[in-house]
Amino acid sequence: MDNRTEVREFLVTRRAKITPDQAGVPLYGQRRRVPGLRREEVAQLAGLSTDYYTRLEKGNLRSASDSVLDAISRALQLDEAERAHLFDLARAARAGGREPRRRAQPQQVRPSVQHVLDAMTTAVGFVRNGRLDVLAVNPLGRAFYAPVLDTPARPANLARYCFLDPSAEDFYPNWEEAADTTVAILRTEAGRDPHNRALTDLVGELATRSDAFRTRWAAHDVRHHHTGAKRFRHPVVGDLSVGFNAMELPADPGLTLTVYTAEPGSPSEEKLTLLASWAAAADDARSTAAADPA
Repeated sequence: MDNRTEVREFLVTRRAKITPDQAGVPLYGQRRRVPGLRREEVAQLAGLSTDYYTRLEKGNLRSASDSVLDAISRALQLDEAERAHLFDLARAARAGGREPRRRAQPQQVRPSVQHVLDAMTTAVGFVRNGRLDVLAVNPLGRAFYAPVLDTPARPANLARYCFLDPSAEDFYPNWEEAADTTVAILRTEAGRDPHNRALTDLVGELATRSDAFRTRWAAHDVRHHHTGAKRFRHPVVGDLSVGFNAMELPADPGLTLTVYTAEPGSPSEEKLTLLASWAAAADDARSTAAADPA
C-alpha cells in the first residue's frame, strides 16, 4: 500500500466529513464547491499555513511533528481511532518505505491461552489476528461460529466470510453494520502494519471479488472495536443478542481475545446454553462414530 496515497485519501475523506457549521467556520453567504472544509480552512483551524497543510495532505507526512498531527486531528475533529491511524500513517512515512513488504510468520496461540478459552463454558471465546483470521476457539465458539469455521479455507477468516459467503447475510441480521465494522478493522490494521503481505493480499482479493468491500475500503474509515453489542442469526438456535469484549493479548502482539456473553436470564442466554448442549451432543456422536467405525 502506497503511503502517500493512503495519507492523501485519508485526509481528504476526513475533510469532506466536516461541515463548516460543525467546524465553526463562518460562511458569509458564499457558495461552496466542496462538501466539507476547504484546505485553507483546515490549515487555519490547525494554525498552519495553507501551503504547508497542502503538502501534508498530498501525502508528505514525513516532516510532520506530533504537535502538527495533533493540531490536524483537532481541526478535523478526528476520533480516537482516526487520530491513532493518522499517527500510524506518519510513522510509516518517516520510515521512508525502507521496510520491505514481508510475509507474516504463522501466528501460534499458546497452549495456556487455549486453556483459558476452554475454561469458558457459558461464553463464546475466540482468538483472532488483525487480518481477522480465527486462530483458536473454545467449544461453544466452535458451535457458534460454525458457518464461518465450516468453510474450507484455513485459517477461517471473518472478512472473507462476511463478503464472499452468501450465508453471511443470514448470519448477520444487520449485515451492513457488520460489513462496515469488518472493513474498518482491516483498514485500522493496515495503518498499524502496512508491510504485512498477507493482509495486503487479503485486501486485494476482497477488493477484486466484492463491490461492497471495495466501496467501503475507499471510504478510509477506521475503528477501535473493543466493546459493544452484536446480533446474530444462528442456523441452529436462531436470533441472538450478545455483548462483546475484545482484549489484545500483551504477551502475543497482534492477537486479540474476544468474548461474547448474553444478558443473564435473557432468551439469548437460554439459546447459548442450548447451543452448548447441542455442540456437546454432536461431539459425543462424532467420538462414538470414530471409536466404532463399523
